[in-house]
Amino acid sequence: MRLLTMTIALSMVALAGAACGGGSNSSDGGGSSGGGSSQSGGSPTGSASSGDFGVGAGAGPGGNAGSGSGAVGSTGAGQACAAQSAQTGLQQVYLAFAFDVSGSMGANNEEWHDKALKWDPVVAATKQFFSDPESTGLMASLTFFPGPDRRRMCRAGTYENPDVPMTSLPSQAFGEAIDDVTPESDDDWRMGTPTAFVVEGTVGFIEEERQQSPGKYALVLVTDGYPQLCEGSDSIEAVVRHVRAARENGIATYVVGVANPPVPDAPENVDNLHDIAEAGGTGEAFIIDTGDPAQTTATFKAAIDQIRGTAISCTIAIPSAPDGRTFDKQKVNVTYTSGSGNTPTTLLYDQDCAAESAWRYDDPANPTSIELCATACSTVQADPAASLSVEFTCEDVIEVPL
Repeated sequence: MRLLTMTIALSMVALAGAACGGGSNSSDGGGSSGGGSSQSGGSPTGSASSGDFGVGAGAGPGGNAGSGSGAVGSTGAGQACAAQSAQTGLQQVYLAFAFDVSGSMGANNEEWHDKALKWDPVVAATKQFFSDPESTGLMASLTFFPGPDRRRMCRAGTYENPDVPMTSLPSQAFGEAIDDVTPESDDDWRMGTPTAFVVEGTVGFIEEERQQSPGKYALVLVTDGYPQLCEGSDSIEAVVRHVRAARENGIATYVVGVANPPVPDAPENVDNLHDIAEAGGTGEAFIIDTGDPAQTTATFKAAIDQIRGTAISCTIAIPSAPDGRTFDKQKVNVTYTSGSGNTPTTLLYDQDCAAESAWRYDDPANPTSIELCATACSTVQADPAASLSVEFTCEDVIEVPL
């Protein structure tokens, strides 16, 4: 999914020579959109549509359904409105990868630690993700664990400075870092899985990073087993506590678990990883079966692609109105155009997100951004060529609860 193809065009519609208002469109109809909020005026509220969202398609009272650049519409009073455009985009996404390089990933000291079955295919898919043009628009960092210094392995501070800092994708820096950390012999693998400390340190890095660069942050934990070799506070329960606290602070955690290959006596190693993903707000862990290297690479890639899609933010910043004009929160339409269609679909405004395929303000009293509700968000995340248009009209087209 090429993230930046999801362009957000905002049409700032203003009066050309006279104040807009008084048109009949501002008082007609106004069916409920759920939760006491409504879509009013000439904008459709529930009629059937050929669009993906099942809501009415077409322009609102401002007369512009697309980006509105250079377009001229008309109010019910016959007064002309000239459209101007301002640009914004979806909230920037930052993925902090924590990548397990412990011996169980490929030291060959056990039959289920087979490098050819675990490390090699997982690394192939990981490199592809970081260098893939489809990752354009994402920012990512990469931290390897355990650290190279056994004396500092069980300290959160060891993992607060990534091996690859936050970097725009695609980038070859990640593949080069993975090559550098790959052991040259079976005896060179790092031992230990200090997961709780890795999570604590990586979350600390994220918290510091987002003070400088606000956006949507998530931790992506890639590991093949449970915490070990750090006494006391390194356990699945400890990891869950750290992840849950991070989630409460707005940081989600995705988990990719690399299962042991199906060989005799191979222990189960990934079931409890689901607890981490659930605490991190992302459902279940992605479990990657091993045994067939080609299939492992394909499955790992599919998991990372899904993370890439679901990590896309569904928050749109409201830009400043051009030419010093004042933003009016009730004069806003949001439309969606799928990558396979040319007809925009008008989304309903519903502050409670009770209606299907709707949007709302972050704060109805003093909005600073537009948020897509769950169904609309899922549709946009799954559409690599989607475009959204936020249209600022001359007249009230929605009713925002106070």
